[in-house]
Amino acid sequence: MPRSNHPKGRKAGVSPTDEGDLGRLLSGWRRTETRRGKTWSVQPVPSAAATKVYLCPGCNLEIAPGRAHVVVWRADGVLGDAADLEARRHWHSHCWNLA
Repeated sequence: MPRSNHPKGRKAGVSPTDEGDLGRLLSGWRRTETRRGKTWSVQPVPSAAATKVYLCPGCNLEIAPGRAHVVVWRADGVLGDAADLEARRHWHSHCWNLA
């Protein structure tokens, strides 16, 4: 006779919203970095979320869809958060690390 005490369905204590939060966490953390006296917000973009072509300001080459990279914007701009987000740029990760 087969066992009847094995788990069925979802694990106890894991809700669908927890799984969505986990996916967001795995997609990358936003961090703050200071470079040349300015504070920058840096958000990693995983390859699965990279769906458009961007031009990297570090090397002036394209960032192809499906290529992991970072999005960078000023965290301490004088014009406010909206202007800082408007001026964000997509960088190859290695280009940003060299900048």
